[in-house]
Amino acid sequence: MKNLLAIVIIILLGLAYNAVFVVTEGTRSIVVQFGKVKQDETGKTEVFSPGLHFKLPFFDKVKPLDARIQTLDEQPDRFVTIEKEDLIVDSYVKWKILDFERYYLSTGGDKFKAESLLKQKVNNGLRSEFGSRTIKQIVSGERSELMDEAMEQASGSSDELGIEIVDVRVKQINLPTEISESIFNRMRSERAAAAREYRSEGKEQGEIIRANIDAKVTIMLANAERNALQLRGEGAAQSAKIYAETFSKDVEFYSFLRSMDAYKNSFNSKQDVIVLEPDSEFFNYLNSQNGKK
Repeated sequence: MKNLLAIVIIILLGLAYNAVFVVTEGTRSIVVQFGKVKQDETGKTEVFSPGLHFKLPFFDKVKPLDARIQTLDEQPDRFVTIEKEDLIVDSYVKWKILDFERYYLSTGGDKFKAESLLKQKVNNGLRSEFGSRTIKQIVSGERSELMDEAMEQASGSSDELGIEIVDVRVKQINLPTEISESIFNRMRSERAAAAREYRSEGKEQGEIIRANIDAKVTIMLANAERNALQLRGEGAAQSAKIYAETFSKDVEFYSFLRSMDAYKNSFNSKQDVIVLEPDSEFFNYLNSQNGKK
């Protein structure tokens, strides 16, 4: 009798344990009963919020669903621009479950299936946006607009999955290796041509500046030479005037000094020899006993 009572108690405890389930914070749960989603009195799928709940033991199966914002980090994919140029785009998607009933019915509560379907829809949106833009537009400031429009397109088609797309972001945009090398070579050629043009313009400007400076220097030197000649002429004239005024006071003395300078310069060296007639005017002061002509 006691054994039977113990068995009954164990069975009751097992039934009680299987009749209770706990929904943790950050999740929601759906109960499947006899292969069908359990609905409330209004005919809508019953979604259980965090807390303690009851179910029919052994017949009800609880399907927990993550209600938090999740990240779908996609593998880099190839997209084509309006110029028919390929781009390797690395992006990610932030999403969460908006309609738990629709999400479960469309994906069976399988996160991997949901992300696979979501990836297709997001990639379709991105492909459409990349296909309507040039590379220059994509990399020069329209990336935010591109992501917003791609998210808007993906959001419209993701409603059928019961998913809300919170954000779509492009992490990195690269060119395929074969295209990158071609573009880099073209960019190098363009930069080299621009550099040659700048150097040519700089050389031309340098020649113009040097020519202007040389002309200014030539004019300055000519003016300086003219002023110097003018000053020397004025100085010579002033000197001649002073000499004339000075020597005119005693002509004989001036003539005597000039003759002494001539004697000194003529016999500056012991090896100097001069041949003159004895009565030459050069010896007037030497032949005169009183030092006069």
